[in-house]
Amino acid sequence: LCPPAVRGSEGLYMVNGPPSFTESSAFPRVSGKNCKAVAFSKDGSLFAWCNGEKVSVVSVTRAELLHSFDLPKTVCLEFSPKNNVLATWQAYATAKDGTAGVPNLQLHDLRTGKCLKSFIQKKMQNWCPCWADDESICARNVNNEVHFFENNNFNTIANKLHLQKVSDFVLSPGAQPTKVAVYVPGSKGAPSFVRLYQYPNFGGPQSALANKSFFKADKVTMLWNKKATAVLVVASTEVDKSGASYYGEQTLHYVGAGGESAVVQLPKNGPIYDVAWSPSSVEFCAVYGFMPAKATVFNLKCDPVFDFGTGPRNAAYYSPQGHILVLAGFGNLRGQMEVWDVKNYKLVSKPVASDSTSFAWCPDGEHIVTATCAPRLRVGNGYKVWHYTGSVLHAHEVPSDEEMWQVLWQPFPDGVFPERPVRCQALPGELPGAEPRPAQAYRPPALRNKPGPSSKLHEDEPPQNMKPQGGSDKPLSKTALKNQRKHEAKKAAKQEAKADAHQGPAQVKPPQNALHNTVPAMTTGDPEVDKKIKNLKKKLKAIEQLKEQAAAGKQLEKNQVEKIQKEAALLKELENLELGV
Repeated sequence: LCPPAVRGSEGLYMVNGPPSFTESSAFPRVSGKNCKAVAFSKDGSLFAWCNGEKVSVVSVTRAELLHSFDLPKTVCLEFSPKNNVLATWQAYATAKDGTAGVPNLQLHDLRTGKCLKSFIQKKMQNWCPCWADDESICARNVNNEVHFFENNNFNTIANKLHLQKVSDFVLSPGAQPTKVAVYVPGSKGAPSFVRLYQYPNFGGPQSALANKSFFKADKVTMLWNKKATAVLVVASTEVDKSGASYYGEQTLHYVGAGGESAVVQLPKNGPIYDVAWSPSSVEFCAVYGFMPAKATVFNLKCDPVFDFGTGPRNAAYYSPQGHILVLAGFGNLRGQMEVWDVKNYKLVSKPVASDSTSFAWCPDGEHIVTATCAPRLRVGNGYKVWHYTGSVLHAHEVPSDEEMWQVLWQPFPDGVFPERPVRCQALPGELPGAEPRPAQAYRPPALRNKPGPSSKLHEDEPPQNMKPQGGSDKPLSKTALKNQRKHEAKKAAKQEAKADAHQGPAQVKPPQNALHNTVPAMTTGDPEVDKKIKNLKKKLKAIEQLKEQAAAGKQLEKNQVEKIQKEAALLKELENLELGV
């Protein structure tokens, strides 16, 4: 069941899936430290790797070698969606005399083993051509225009999408017709924009399905939902000109294939750490805001559906079936995870995976793998397999002199693992204490064994259901929620005032004054005299502060020294006024 593949300095091997977790005998371990790239096919039936000498392709189900390609410097591998083509990429190098180098992107026919086409692809970023799920279309970005090939015939360019400067594009998932989202960065005061087209209708802006333009974008991330009805666009700038964030500035835009578009209003300022579509395609989750970050689920109208409150998190992961959502804090956070039942918005578990550099759902929607990999972290490398209820079912740590580079689950086609009811009771785990208690904040010896401070640096916001209660079908807007809270606060204050009135007038507390010869505050009955007394006390308090500053060695101004000299006269005046009470 879903064996994970592990790549590291100990070689490349597969582990049998839950519940055994033993090393797979069907796939012999590939020894050596030169395994630079591995890839499963989309349905998990094929597996490819490069060991520094050649690229090998095996059938996982039959455990037999299918092809071997003499490409020792391959660092990237990718299968086409229906396993007809294997794409390989090697680092581009120019010839010694400065002329153009040899093509470094190869597309291989996996039925015959022959090379279908070679291209020059200088950059590693977006190196791989993009296929539609049925492989009827394949597309590449070449010199700021998108070239389309049909039915894996790479000798003829079937179509071109040419705009000012196409920086990035994404093909929609699912069945035909295929849609294309393209991003064109702004220049010379013109805004950046994202446009959606339906292949092959590329006849100018009028033929676009939708268009969304915006400023403040140095780069964008475009995310199609599974049903190809909408795209989420995270626009980022490298520098936040307001100086509020070291990480630049991000905005989230929604673009529907029907032409509708909107800016997603996020209630908390700060970076957008992660955005994830639910596999149902009708909701998405955003993790955003200065720490502690907020996480909110929105519907297709960009209205909030459920707010998870605030917490130490920077990532969101939906299970493949969409019934569970994990909010996690990795990287510079402690690795705390919150596992939520999406249908009932109920917290299932809160496991902690310290020092994790990667997270992946098993295709069965029941298990999770977290790993600590090099080069992000070079100590404590290993992986853990969890059940979503928080139990650690298997843990493996590599020896201290070895490194682990990658762990990935074998994929399976959609529908192989149906959705199961969410359980809250934890499964029995391999490790009784999965995680040690988190380290406590340092306290000086004099304060140890005493009650800790009650105040927090940040007050965490609790989760909140944003769905409308009663007949209204639209959730409250940000302003409406604010007004509602104000109204409730006023109502509570009125009730408090009424309760105080029933109990009788409260005694006035004397002011905490450092003056040794002043008496607790009292009234004379004459407002003018009371006012004079108040002003005199204010002046005497200021003189006390000046005297403290002088004692601390501060050089006082001439007018400040004169104020101190008047202290005796002010005290006499205050005494006379109070004796007349």
